Amino acid sequence: MSFNMASACALEWVPDSLYNTAVSAIVSSYYRYKRDVKALPENVQFDIYYKLYNKGQLCQLGMDFSDLDTFSKVLKIIDKRHLLHHSFQALMDHCVRLSDILADAFTVQLMPSTCPDTVSRDRAIQFGLSLGGFLSDAGWFYASEKVFKGCLLLCQMDDVTSSLLKALDCSVRLLHVQNANCRYKEAEVTRSVACQCLEVLHERNVPVNTSAFHTECCTLLFAESLYDEAIKYCSKAVKELSASLPHKVIQSRCWCFLQQTLLSSTNILIRISFLKQQLKVKISAGQLIVCINDRSMFGGQHPKYSDALLDYGFYLLNVDSITAAVQVYQMALDIRQSVFGGNNLYVAIAHEDLAYASYVQEYSSGNFKNARDHADKAIEILGHILPQEHLLLSSSKRVKALILEEIAIDSHDKEEENRMLLESQDLHLQSLALAKAAFGENNVQTAKHYGNLGRLYQSMRRYNEAQEMHLKAIEIKERLLGTDDYEVALSVGHLASLYNYDMRKYDEAEKLYLRSIAIGKKLFGEGYSGLEYDYRGLLRLYRTTDNHSMADMYANILQQWNQIRDSNNAKEVRPLDFQVFDNLQDLVQDCVAKMG
Repeated sequence: MSFNMASACALEWVPDSLYNTAVSAIVSSYYRYKRDVKALPENVQFDIYYKLYNKGQLCQLGMDFSDLDTFSKVLKIIDKRHLLHHSFQALMDHCVRLSDILADAFTVQLMPSTCPDTVSRDRAIQFGLSLGGFLSDAGWFYASEKVFKGCLLLCQMDDVTSSLLKALDCSVRLLHVQNANCRYKEAEVTRSVACQCLEVLHERNVPVNTSAFHTECCTLLFAESLYDEAIKYCSKAVKELSASLPHKVIQSRCWCFLQQTLLSSTNILIRISFLKQQLKVKISAGQLIVCINDRSMFGGQHPKYSDALLDYGFYLLNVDSITAAVQVYQMALDIRQSVFGGNNLYVAIAHEDLAYASYVQEYSSGNFKNARDHADKAIEILGHILPQEHLLLSSSKRVKALILEEIAIDSHDKEEENRMLLESQDLHLQSLALAKAAFGENNVQTAKHYGNLGRLYQSMRRYNEAQEMHLKAIEIKERLLGTDDYEVALSVGHLASLYNYDMRKYDEAEKLYLRSIAIGKKLFGEGYSGLEYDYRGLLRLYRTTDNHSMADMYANILQQWNQIRDSNNAKEVRPLDFQVFDNLQDLVQDCVAKMG
């Protein structure tokens, strides 16, 4: 018996490869071989550095990665980029501000004495684009912005056409980072720089593919709530990308970059389609987002795949497939945690999205523990890496404020209820102030913050203030989105609830409920989840005013609604049952055309 067990153990043991044994031997005596490592091939160097990370030798790894020449070599190993993200994040968590160290070292390298000629400048620009791109992909936007600004300065030292093309490329990448980091005022300046480059290139009759530039303009305009202008730039991006590309280009490696540009435009298009409530577009958007989620484009554990999943989760949440949305958001979070881990901005954003989706899912049950945990985690991570006044941090605080309000309402402890409501108010006011500073009054995000405060003040029994906030939200949303928009319906429904339950303005409440119901049914159909609150509100209103016939009618309507919802919920949800489309551009162009 013991012989058989020994035999089984012998069969299970597999010796390590000679290569791995050699790498481990170098790492175990690293100080002896450190100088020799730099002479090894780049892929071997990478494996040694990653082994240092695995062995917990972060101080040594931090010193090596702080050297620009060393880091330039590991950046060349594209197929192991997720491993580089792992080790880089570990150093950042270990209080080695590697992103700033590399960005500062790069800007020092750009002194005129170190880049006296075109060849040295081109070499520095090429490395800067690689370094800035990695820092952007890893979520270290301030450092990435510094690197791209340095590259742009180098490009502007020459007035030749090739330098102008590089300057355009740098400014577009810089614009992307500033958009992602919510630095919209700086983004407007960068956008002007890119426009100047384009004007000169057009004067010189130099053909330029402007798809990436138009995509970033679309992103900026979307943030500023200029949706019609954003759609125009989205259309330009798609047409430019697919207009005259030869088949060989599509098959080449650069097609991956072009696809990413297209997907960025598409994801903004999907968000605009919901804000503008274009039903035909939403149908195409549903097909489109499924196409985006085809893993073959990036691979199942690629950060870009998680980006697509977050946009797909947004789509599902907005078509009332809430359970499926939570599943997709969880998948995105799992991928980002596996790629980055630690106190990473992209991980925090995924936590925030999952927190909000979980909050919506559990709105009826009142079980907000999971939602609160994700909101707290998002705030904890962002608090480590962002200034307290950053717009991304305010977004997570807004989600936590919504969750705290619901927990407070269900609390049986008055002291605890008041404490959580005051904390929620503080978070909402911070978020509103930051939104107004970033966007001004005339913005959908600002309107949402007013609406959130309106609901909170209702919970705090400050009814006149609640009414003021809801009316502000409705006015802004109607001006930007029209009178029959989903966002308008939400605010109208909230004001109806205030009038019905607390201010006894029953005639006004009835009109508002009916308006909210009409918009909800038109956009989402008879089984839309938001209808429940309006139906219950009307039922309560009619019973309070002794309108028994109308109360009976809405009791029946609510019962029918419950049957529809039960039927919808009983259907198996398969959010990632993919359908692959051969021509992504055609589908996007169809979407854009339907936006009109």
